[in-house]
Order: sequence, then C-alpha cells, then structure tokens
Amino acid sequence: MILAIDIGNTTVALGGIKDGRVCFVAHMDTVRTRTANEYKAEMERILARPGPRGAARSLPQFEGAVLTSVVPQLTDKLAECARDFTHKQPVIVGPDIRTGLVMDVPEPAAVGKDRIADAAAAADYYPLPVVAVVVGGGSTFNGLVASRMLRGGVIAPGLSTGLRALNERCAQLPRVRLAAPKSAIGRDTESCMLSGSVMGTAALIDGMTERIEAELGRPVTLVVTGGLSKYVAPLCRHPLQVDPQLLLKGLALLYQRNADTGKKRRPRRKNAAKT
Repeated sequence: MILAIDIGNTTVALGGIKDGRVCFVAHMDTVRTRTANEYKAEMERILARPGPRGAARSLPQFEGAVLTSVVPQLTDKLAECARDFTHKQPVIVGPDIRTGLVMDVPEPAAVGKDRIADAAAAADYYPLPVVAVVVGGGSTFNGLVASRMLRGGVIAPGLSTGLRALNERCAQLPRVRLAAPKSAIGRDTESCMLSGSVMGTAALIDGMTERIEAELGRPVTLVVTGGLSKYVAPLCRHPLQVDPQLLLKGLALLYQRNADTGKKRRPRRKNAAKT
C-alpha cells in the first residue's frame, strides 16, 4: 500500500492506495505552526486500526509514500512523517519528476503541484481531450489535448472563498452556510448568495468548458473533483464525470512513475464520459 499525502491550504488529505485503488481517505487540519512530531502523532491516531479481539491498534504497512503540497512551510515536516512511516524517501511532486505529460506552458515549474497530480490522473483514466475541474477554495481547470499535453488552464475564486469574501467585505451580507440552492432566483439574502455562489460556479464550469472546446475545436471529457464538487456537479448542464478521488489516483500514478518499485504499471482502460 502507498501512503499519499496532499497538503492543502485548509486540510491535509491522507490516502492509502493499493493497485490503483483508493482504500481509505482521512483528513487533518492544515496548521502551519505544527511540528513534524505533532503531525506524526496525529497521523498515528488517525491511521491506527483496531487489532483482532481487542488487541492493540496497529498501523497500516506502507511500501512507500508520495506527497504534494501547496504549503511550502509544511512540505519538509510531512515528508519527515512519511519517512518515519515507510523508512523510505517519499516521492515529492515537483517540476523535475516524471509525470507522463508534456508541459506546454511557458513556465512548467510554476504549475501547481496539485494540478499536476489531477492532470496526470485525468489523462490516464479518461478519454482525451479532458478538462479536470477542481471545486474547492478556488476553481481550477486543467486542460489537456489528445497528445497528453497540458496546455494550461483556468483559475477562478471558489465557493468558500467567494462566500467568505462577501461576508467580510460587504457589511450587510451575513455569513452563509454552504448548501445547494433550490432555485436560480433567490427569495432572500441567503438564497441569493447561495444561488450566485453555487449556481454561479456551475455556470462558470459550463461556460468555460464550452469556450475551451471552441478553442480546441473538439468536445472534451469534463471531470469534476474537489471537496465542494458535490454542491456544484448536479447543477452543471455539460455532461460530466464526478471523481472525488482524482488527486489521490494521480499521486499513485506519479509514485509509480518515479519510485523504484520494480513493478511495471499496467495501462488503464479509459471509460466513456457519462452524464
């Protein structure tokens, strides 16, 4: 089993991946002031499994680890934790690793590490060309063409970021709990904010996907992922696939392409897009 670690701005996702299948997912809060030992203790608490018939709890056995991070202060700390769990140097996603993609952008090193993992999985699991949209604190689009070439993407404010900004910057607007709006036309302040944020994100995904298709000159497979995709995906009109584990699958692929495992990876079968 491979330990995959995704260090995000608000949460750290931990995944156990075996033979390309995500066996479990757990989360920790992203706390920049935590030490490596504090994170290790938290990981031991989260990952420990009950033993048979009341025996002591045990940790999963990991053969290696892969890590991606958008929080530089925590990269080395979580890499140290990964070494403690696996006794091996983790694969850290960066501009110099083998991705299976052609980076057709002016500054490949500036592409977000999480975007690389998402793009690698989208290109491997879905028919090309594919656009992978991550719905979270921001909304990011990773666009690939048929030759597994990452052509660039789109970055826009996300659901939680937009709602928080409305509350913080507009004195008369309340803090709103994220939920699926019932209609496009809001009947009170809260429903208006939810419609603009949630349905607005769905309209953004539909509209930007159509524009990307027009620029590429052909239809694309649309894949939606991210922690807040469950609110948005049902409201999109473009045919799509929802894959909440896309990033962890991508990390597993990047591990296989960069770690000396002694195993050859079998090619994935691509599934047709579904509505």
